[in-house]
Amino acid sequence: MVFGAFDVFHKGHLNFFQQARRLAKNPFLVVSVARDVNVKIIKGQNPMFSEQQRLRGVRSCPLVDKAVLGGFKNYIPHIAKEKPAIIALGYDQKAYTKNLKKVLNKENLDIKVVRLRAFKPQVYKSSLTKRILGYSTFVL
Repeated sequence: MVFGAFDVFHKGHLNFFQQARRLAKNPFLVVSVARDVNVKIIKGQNPMFSEQQRLRGVRSCPLVDKAVLGGFKNYIPHIAKEKPAIIALGYDQKAYTKNLKKVLNKENLDIKVVRLRAFKPQVYKSSLTKRILGYSTFVL
């Protein structure tokens, strides 16, 4: 299972999905797409695309077996419902991840947590792409 906003889909996201799939012998990749309100809280600005648009985009990726919308406030029920064996975190994902393993253990969820490698972050990063496109918080 992986998490993200996936607002401006790029090769870095594809690499993220590929790395996550390689963690399992029989991969089944569940992608949790962040809710609009959580993108605003975590990134400090509204996403360019709505959660439904972002969900459709992620679902169209052949590397993704299942795409779901994330939880609104408490992410634990969302994770428990999907029952992943592994949670793969992006190299730059900081929100909600600091004590993730401890929180999962406290909730009796035996899930391996892995941090994945960066893939050309100087080129493939949504914030860079948005800057090139001239996106600002005033677009929405």
